[in-house]
Amino acid sequence: MASYSSQVNVIHKKFNNAVKRAKTKQALNKAYSTHKKDHERLLKKHLREETLMINKAKKKLE
Repeated sequence: MASYSSQVNVIHKKFNNAVKRAKTKQALNKAYSTHKKDHERLLKKHLREETLMINKAKKKLE
Protein backbone atom coordinates (compact mmCIF):
# COMPACT_ATOMS: atom_id res chain seq x y z
CA MET A 1 0.00 0.00 0.00
CA ALA A 2 1.31 3.42 -0.91
CA SER A 3 1.74 6.11 1.70
CA TYR A 4 -0.76 8.92 2.08
CA SER A 5 1.63 11.57 0.77
CA SER A 6 2.50 9.55 -2.34
CA GLN A 7 -1.21 9.06 -3.05
CA VAL A 8 -1.75 12.83 -2.69
CA ASN A 9 1.09 13.41 -5.17
CA VAL A 10 -0.60 11.09 -7.67
CA ILE A 11 -3.89 12.97 -7.28
CA HIS A 12 -2.17 16.33 -7.79
CA LYS A 13 -0.29 15.11 -10.84
CA LYS A 14 -3.55 13.93 -12.43
CA PHE A 15 -5.19 17.26 -11.60
CA ASN A 16 -2.32 19.34 -13.01
CA ASN A 17 -2.35 17.32 -16.23
CA ALA A 18 -6.11 17.75 -16.57
CA VAL A 19 -5.80 21.53 -16.06
CA LYS A 20 -3.09 21.75 -18.71
CA ARG A 21 -5.22 19.81 -21.20
CA ALA A 22 -8.44 21.72 -20.45
CA LYS A 23 -9.69 23.90 -23.29
CA THR A 24 -12.97 25.09 -21.72
CA LYS A 25 -14.29 26.35 -18.41
CA GLN A 26 -16.44 23.24 -18.16
CA ALA A 27 -13.35 21.04 -18.49
CA LEU A 28 -11.63 23.01 -15.71
CA ASN A 29 -14.66 22.68 -13.46
CA LYS A 30 -14.82 18.94 -14.10
CA ALA A 31 -11.12 18.54 -13.38
CA TYR A 32 -11.53 20.41 -10.09
CA SER A 33 -14.62 18.48 -8.99
CA THR A 34 -12.92 15.16 -9.76
CA HIS A 35 -9.81 16.32 -7.89
CA LYS A 36 -11.88 17.39 -4.89
CA LYS A 37 -13.76 14.07 -4.77
CA ASP A 38 -10.47 12.15 -4.96
CA HIS A 39 -9.08 14.21 -2.08
CA GLU A 40 -12.17 13.73 0.06
CA ARG A 41 -12.16 9.98 -0.57
CA LEU A 42 -8.47 9.67 0.25
CA LEU A 43 -8.72 11.80 3.39
CA LYS A 44 -11.70 9.82 4.66
CA LYS A 45 -9.78 6.58 4.14
CA HIS A 46 -6.65 7.99 5.80
CA LEU A 47 -8.54 9.25 8.85
CA ARG A 48 -10.35 5.90 9.20
CA GLU A 49 -6.98 4.12 9.23
CA GLU A 50 -5.61 6.51 11.84
CA THR A 51 -8.70 6.07 14.03
CA LEU A 52 -8.27 2.30 13.93
CA MET A 53 -4.61 2.69 14.87
CA ILE A 54 -5.49 4.94 17.83
CA ASN A 55 -8.21 2.57 19.04
CA LYS A 56 -5.79 -0.35 18.83
CA ALA A 57 -3.20 1.58 20.87
CA LYS A 58 -5.84 2.49 23.48
CA LYS A 59 -6.79 -1.17 23.90
CA LYS A 60 -3.16 -2.06 24.55
CA LEU A 61 -3.01 0.51 27.35
CA GLU A 62 -6.04 -0.92 29.15
